[in-house]
Amino acid sequence: MSNIDNHELLVLEAGRTERHYWRDLWRYRELLYFLARRDIAVRYKQTIFGIAWAVVRPLATMLIFTLVFGRIAKLPSSGAPYSLLVLSGMLPWFFFSAALGEASNSLVTNSNLLSKVYFPRLIVPLSTVVVSLLDLAIGVVLLIAMMAAMGYAPSFRFFLIPVFALLAFGAALGLGLWFAAMNVKYRDFRFVLPFALMIGLYVSPIGFSSNVIPERWRLLYSLNPMVGVIEGFRWVVLGDAFSPRREALILSAGLMFLLLASGIWYFRRTERSFADVI
Repeated sequence: MSNIDNHELLVLEAGRTERHYWRDLWRYRELLYFLARRDIAVRYKQTIFGIAWAVVRPLATMLIFTLVFGRIAKLPSSGAPYSLLVLSGMLPWFFFSAALGEASNSLVTNSNLLSKVYFPRLIVPLSTVVVSLLDLAIGVVLLIAMMAAMGYAPSFRFFLIPVFALLAFGAALGLGLWFAAMNVKYRDFRFVLPFALMIGLYVSPIGFSSNVIPERWRLLYSLNPMVGVIEGFRWVVLGDAFSPRREALILSAGLMFLLLASGIWYFRRTERSFADVI
């Protein structure tokens, strides 16, 4: 792009799109903003509670998990209020599952846009993951309010929440790119993912502490990339009694980078065919 007599000149050349893809991603950052703003407006449009659903959902689920795991199953909470134990594990999981679910369907939902104009397609799933950060931020405010009501003052560790949120963000985006690309061609994945997320809700340490997992199974259990993230959130909120295991953190970080790198690779590999197949 050059400037001649105050007029912009658009230069078209073979292979330019591939060479300047990441530069184009930055140039189209306003599109990312508008897609994210649109998704926020659409998500809570014509709802009774509006954005309050970001509070109602975790609260209702927290009450159910506290009743089932804390009161009926009587799982140990290491001296912490069971409701805080559940909520501190539920917030990162809700963010991850919502971001992954929205990202996986993002290309199909925006099929008209994909077939009409060029822009880096990576913007579409990326915008849906960014939108899910709003619900996480609201959930963190709810968490702080509950901590204050129960006499738990936030410590300096609270500043580490963005670190663990970033791990969940990368894992959700990486998996979301895989599912979004595959969902364009094989619509079966829109049925597979909700089932997988439902299983993940119960096998992740949300309604219980990872300490209840037998020692010989903990390394295998930590292959779930959300285990380290949830343990980190819980440590931030409830203190050293819930210190995350080093191997869980290392595996979560490693799996996040693997999922993100492979997701970008597969997405870019199949991106050219999206407009034709969708």
